[in-house]
Amino acid sequence: MARAHQTQRGAIAVEFAIVLLPMLILCFGITELGRALYLYNGLVKASRGAARHLSQQNLASPPAGFTADGLRLNARSLALCGAFDCADRPPLVPNLTLAMISVCDPVLCPTTHANISTGQGTTSLVTVTIGAGDNRYPFTSVVPWVVPSINYSPVGITMAASTN
Repeated sequence: MARAHQTQRGAIAVEFAIVLLPMLILCFGITELGRALYLYNGLVKASRGAARHLSQQNLASPPAGFTADGLRLNARSLALCGAFDCADRPPLVPNLTLAMISVCDPVLCPTTHANISTGQGTTSLVTVTIGAGDNRYPFTSVVPWVVPSINYSPVGITMAASTN
């Protein structure tokens, strides 16, 4: 009986070592995918806030002291750092740049965003997109051997524009 007990010595350590690697990979994978979703959610919220601000502006006749280009820059800055002036503020989402944020409104994109028929009249639209064209937002994985680094598809929000 004592001999059988000695032959089993270390078996638990070997089994633990065999199970540990897949468990670590699973743990790192879940953590990285959670981080990827967290960053994506940040991009969605940033573009939504900028579109909401821009939808409340009348770009065809901006208020006194403002220009349409200035209002567009304000919306892009809101998406970037959450404020109109990003001089001393970090981006809301790491590695986000102003070049990754684009705006389309009834003045810039009249064929797709001006006088859209709704069935109950017409409206105009504003769109804020993060990552359009070659300026995709990159997700850099901390553990690329588990979850590879990727570039997100464009994140765009479209809202009805103000006509006041």
